[in-house]
Amino acid sequence: MVGFIVYDLAFMVLFTIVVIFLLHKDRKNLKRHGWLFLYYSKFGLRFIDWTAKKFEKILKPLQYVVITSGYLLMIFIVWLISFTTYLYVTSPIPEQLRNVPPIAPLIPYFPRLFNLESIFPPLFFTYFLIALAIVAVSHEFSHGIFARLNKIKVKTTGLAFFGPFFGAFVEPDEKQMQKSKKFQQLSILAAGTFANVVMSILFVLILWWFFSISFAPAGVNFNTYPQAVINLSLITMVGNNNINEISEIPDLIEDDFNEIIADGTLFLVRGESLKKAIELKAEQIIVFDDAPAVRARLRSPILSINGEQITSPQELSREIKRNRPGDSIEIITLVDDNEIKQTIELAERDGKAYLGVGFLERNRKGFVGSLFSLIQKIRDPFVHYEPVWDNNFPQFIYDLLWWIVIINILVALFNMLPVSILDGGRFFYLTIWGITGSEKFGKKAFAFTTWVILAFLALMMIKWFISFVS
Repeated sequence: MVGFIVYDLAFMVLFTIVVIFLLHKDRKNLKRHGWLFLYYSKFGLRFIDWTAKKFEKILKPLQYVVITSGYLLMIFIVWLISFTTYLYVTSPIPEQLRNVPPIAPLIPYFPRLFNLESIFPPLFFTYFLIALAIVAVSHEFSHGIFARLNKIKVKTTGLAFFGPFFGAFVEPDEKQMQKSKKFQQLSILAAGTFANVVMSILFVLILWWFFSISFAPAGVNFNTYPQAVINLSLITMVGNNNINEISEIPDLIEDDFNEIIADGTLFLVRGESLKKAIELKAEQIIVFDDAPAVRARLRSPILSINGEQITSPQELSREIKRNRPGDSIEIITLVDDNEIKQTIELAERDGKAYLGVGFLERNRKGFVGSLFSLIQKIRDPFVHYEPVWDNNFPQFIYDLLWWIVIINILVALFNMLPVSILDGGRFFYLTIWGITGSEKFGKKAFAFTTWVILAFLALMMIKWFISFVS
């Protein structure tokens, strides 16, 4: 991993130098627009013309699907922004996300920069470059194809550069665009996001196919120990020490797990968590049940028990049930790519052998929940997989395909926000104009939605900033 990061950063520097050299060499076609540098070319114009002419009979009726997809994306992203703002402002920010602003840039290494590597796969510059090229070219060329389909001239194509990052653009004739019918304009505006949706579906299928031939189950991932919530005021012992007041606890806390007794029951709790709860004057704290897995500091994934390979939660449960309380089992886990062998004595719960690991499924609802469920069907989070061929390359390709899918989805949604600088802004303005028959009202509605969405984003940033500095 470290070796690849060195290569990746060197590649980013080299890529930036080469781009600067080539753009300087052909600077007659380069223009500056604020912080962006736009490189104008005729690249792809023949392909755009050929595609629009060759597939005209398919693309003409497809415009209805394209426009419909634009409305669906816009409705969903507006709902998502509104709902997210409500939850973000009215709920406590999870500890894991306190250092992450709600409007975080999707840049290379952002999972590492914001300590989100447990949630997202690594986003190397190489991944970012390939994914951005696929996203940008498909998005912009689709604008151009549907513009030519409707007899609107495409003047140039080109690349937009901001440091080592780039995007593509296609520039239709703006005067012809404004004179065309609203239906035609809507189809051109929504064509880019529709292409991103199509690319998302395509690469999900490629991801599923690649994963099925490149990985095999090799273990089981658990993500929790049995837990309970207790009142701090009910703690009567820490270790072997009796306590009468909460203020006595900090001097007795050890760095690792601590045994505590609350309301007559033995629990285990991390010293750091107990200290923080007392410092914050919390009334309650999450603790672990007294279980063999907790005492043994058992780590995930579990590869085998008593020599039998374990590849699913169901197999783990069956293997534990074959034993009796008090039996010792030999467990092999994988820690930092090293196999660790441990002998653990099983406890008793409800008359059966008990290890004490859990599989906590997130409750996902709606569109986002369905999307995560689809991805989960490709790679079950509770199963540990190993490549069936070369150790690192399959994971490299899998993560790359994952990011191509995600970035396509994000670009499709983001671009249909009814905000002035995005495709969704003009799309919304034309829609309101067409419904009301008043261009003036369309402009006012478009300006209003822009300010409302900016206000939502500002509210989340203010909430984050207050939480971050407090």
